[in-house]
Amino acid sequence: MMKRQMWILVGLYMLTASAAQAQNSNLHALGLRFGGGDGVGTEISYQQFIGGPNRLEFDLGIYNDGWNDGFKATVLYQWMHTLVDGFDWYVGAGGGIGSRDIDNNHPVFDDDDGEGMFIDAAGVLGLEYNFPIPLQLSLDLHPEIGLINDDFDMGFGLGVRYSF
Repeated sequence: MMKRQMWILVGLYMLTASAAQAQNSNLHALGLRFGGGDGVGTEISYQQFIGGPNRLEFDLGIYNDGWNDGFKATVLYQWMHTLVDGFDWYVGAGGGIGSRDIDNNHPVFDDDDGEGMFIDAAGVLGLEYNFPIPLQLSLDLHPEIGLINDDFDMGFGLGVRYSF
């Protein structure tokens, strides 16, 4: 009888632990990333787990600050590493594509340098915390190297996402 109760308790514990783990391993996150590179500022950010500790992140920024307008889309492949429950660090690589139009009357940018379509190789290194509620906060560094019509850029970002 005692042995049977012990197996029931172990089974209940395993089910509870599995449910708790499934609740913390959200497959999607959608929100904003503040401070994107290349002058983008705020980006719409979406993350999708693709298996194991790996995920894809898609960021889209549209900007118009009076003298510089355009868009930038970035895709990053990320490898996740758990520090403690809910707190992770990640590293990744990918690329971005965009377009910009610079006002020729701007005192610093008085020619067409950097205008038009551009392509970047990008990396990411960051920390994130997944709260018990469906909220994710992240802080990351995005180095970007221009492959076509761009230069080197180092962007810091703060991400606030709803995870589901």
